[in-house]
Amino acid sequence: MTGATKVVRARAPLRLGLAGGGTDLSPYCDQFGGAVLNATIDRYAYAFIEPSGDGTVQFVARDLGVEERLPREPGAASAARLAIHAGVYRRMIRDYCAGQPMPLRITTYVDAPAGSGLGSSSALVVALVEAFRFLLELPLGLYDVAHLAFEIERLDLRLAGGKQDQYAAAFGGANFIEFLANDRVIVNPLRVARGFLNELETSLVTCFTGVSRRSETIIVEQQRRMVTPTADSMASLHQLKTDAIEMKQALLRGEIRHVAAILNRSWEAKKKTADGISTGEIERLYAIALAHGALAGKVSGAGGGGFLMFIVPPQHRVALIDALNEAGGTASGVHFTSDGAESWAVNQDGA
Repeated sequence: MTGATKVVRARAPLRLGLAGGGTDLSPYCDQFGGAVLNATIDRYAYAFIEPSGDGTVQFVARDLGVEERLPREPGAASAARLAIHAGVYRRMIRDYCAGQPMPLRITTYVDAPAGSGLGSSSALVVALVEAFRFLLELPLGLYDVAHLAFEIERLDLRLAGGKQDQYAAAFGGANFIEFLANDRVIVNPLRVARGFLNELETSLVTCFTGVSRRSETIIVEQQRRMVTPTADSMASLHQLKTDAIEMKQALLRGEIRHVAAILNRSWEAKKKTADGISTGEIERLYAIALAHGALAGKVSGAGGGGFLMFIVPPQHRVALIDALNEAGGTASGVHFTSDGAESWAVNQDGA
């Protein structure tokens, strides 16, 4: 490939689920309305699109060490190993390119392992959709990008999950998101005072359990319990929604200890929505965190592994991080971000 080549790049942020996770699942949100509170962090899913140079369609996942080359012909992408890459490619070609395949090289990587509980898979779909939006100059707003990513992931690819991750990745920042019947979604960006947000950020510790879990089993179990609900499981979901509303108010008022109390309450409610949300390793790390000053904690995401998050008085944060790392976790602080999905182009000299 010679000369100047246009390369499109995009990124979408990962998120911490603070409250309400699980109420964005159907059929609960369709019947009762769901509500979640989340905030994006400085970890991203990246997508790069450029001409393939040889007329083929190429999918590359750098973090997974997978690269594949497919012929540019209708239906070829259905044989791809990288299902998310292929799913986005097929949908964009079908809806916006009259079904005519494009000879592209699509490369991705994510700043967190799959199954992290940080919404990494959905952020990757959003980043890919955003890259195509820029490449094809499509008149899609943030709601459009998020909804299209949701449809690709949940309907086209049939990957189990809710709706919050796509909207968090598209919009970015701290958001209270409502999920209503007929696929209606309302994203409410929170105007949290900078000092309050700084205090929460300085109070947070994330810890990777070392286990990348497949969330599908837990999510399918949660949805089964929604279809044939028990009083206990439905009460837990109602509590999770109430907690999201209450935590929003506590965060806007800067009441970090109240946020911590709600986080603990939500964790206990969440564990009742499906089996396998907590594990022996999660409980072990949770106990260590409490013994080293943590006020509260929970799993970010469906559970079963991935990332834990803790709220701790800032003066004890370093000690907590050290204790969790010594116990076999991978702990660190976290930084919030205010921007959602972004895309840009660069001119790259070919070789």
